[in-house]
Amino acid sequence: MLPLTLHRLDLGSHADPADCLTRIEPTDGLLTATDLAATRGDGIFETVVVVDGVPQAIAPHLDRFERSAAMLDLPAPRRELWLAAVQAAAQALHEHTPRGAVKFVMSRGDEADPAAPTGWALGFAPDSRPAARAPEIDVVLLDRGYRHDVAQTSPWLLQGAKTLSYAVNMAALREARRRGAQDVIFTSIDGFVLEGPNSTVVARIDGVYVTPPTDLGLLPGTTQADAFAALEGWGEPVATRRIEVGELRRADAVWLCSSTRGAAPVRSLDGRPLTVDAAMSDRINDALDARKA
Repeated sequence: MLPLTLHRLDLGSHADPADCLTRIEPTDGLLTATDLAATRGDGIFETVVVVDGVPQAIAPHLDRFERSAAMLDLPAPRRELWLAAVQAAAQALHEHTPRGAVKFVMSRGDEADPAAPTGWALGFAPDSRPAARAPEIDVVLLDRGYRHDVAQTSPWLLQGAKTLSYAVNMAALREARRRGAQDVIFTSIDGFVLEGPNSTVVARIDGVYVTPPTDLGLLPGTTQADAFAALEGWGEPVATRRIEVGELRRADAVWLCSSTRGAAPVRSLDGRPLTVDAAMSDRINDALDARKA
């Protein structure tokens, strides 16, 4: 991943959004040593894919950003300011690459001077999808250590919020690499399919495209939602329901959906080969790339 553009947001100002953005060099200092993003991982973020200068699914990403802020008791984001920041980063990014991404971040701010949250938008060229076709991936199942109903029983665990606290997700991806895979699907201790560290699961089971519900403590999948919209438009059956691990193992096909990678087909699960539907993978990703907002 090569950082290309960086915009700092003044979240303490109520001025016009354009006056609250400052473009700085990605290598310049942005955070203090006492910012809670660095010291506690206390904040939220979103990553939006950009195709030909256009941020994709920006409204659902902003919706999820607002939802995460509420779950963490952070100030409600000024939607027009964050939209302006993403658009500015996307336009600057388009000078360098036709396909990139913008990560926008809000931390709780500086614990030594808690005047306002800290915010920035980083435009970069992701390395997760270097070619036109989404890569086929090998995946392992890892136990997340919670029951499927943890979001209801223990909301303080923040399951379903997109936070900066990514140490567990990164550890899971390292474990996948140790097992000869590239990615992970988390499961609950009572045997239900959850999500990936940075992706949503879609499985075709008995001809129906299925994804787990967000009430399992999962992030609402923006890419998955647009993939389902495309599938429904083609007359394909879709469903949102709980998926048992055994169902996933016998699925017709499985994809991991994320903003930067699109719909990535899973070619093996815990070392056992899965069928890859390359034609449908290409069709879904073409539809995702064709989005205009």
